Amino acid sequence: MRISIVAIGRLKDGGEAELVARYRERIEGAGRGLALGPLSITEFPESRLSDAPGRSADEGSRLVEASARADVRVILDERGKAMGSEAFARWLASERDQGAREIAFLIGGPDGHGVAVRALPATKLTLGPMTLPHGLVRVILAEQIYRAITILAGHPYHRA
Repeated sequence: MRISIVAIGRLKDGGEAELVARYRERIEGAGRGLALGPLSITEFPESRLSDAPGRSADEGSRLVEASARADVRVILDERGKAMGSEAFARWLASERDQGAREIAFLIGGPDGHGVAVRALPATKLTLGPMTLPHGLVRVILAEQIYRAITILAGHPYHRA
């Protein structure tokens, strides 16, 4: 099952970009034998419209279009479902085992997700109740995807 992260905002060179690249490589290596991966990342610049509803609508339409081929869409949202790492691993494997060919994780811009994204039939997932910078969300999400793969593979990376 291919995995994609579709996000508003571009990671600049530096720590966050390096960490995402590192986990992306690990996902490709460890996930191959489990039919999980590769991980693709699509980034869009933040909208330049002057009002917040317009920005979130503009950004949302790009997220919806870019994730259209995914069988499963996951909206990262502070009001979403919280999952521990092991539950996330089981859920990811279940989606794969039910025949999903691609899963897309959608990360909105600073104004949140627009109506088009919120209207999607999608799983809503939270990484916690705190507001996080979107670059850091990508790092945490990539790490949790890698962690899920290691849990499913029985690798000792996850020591819970």
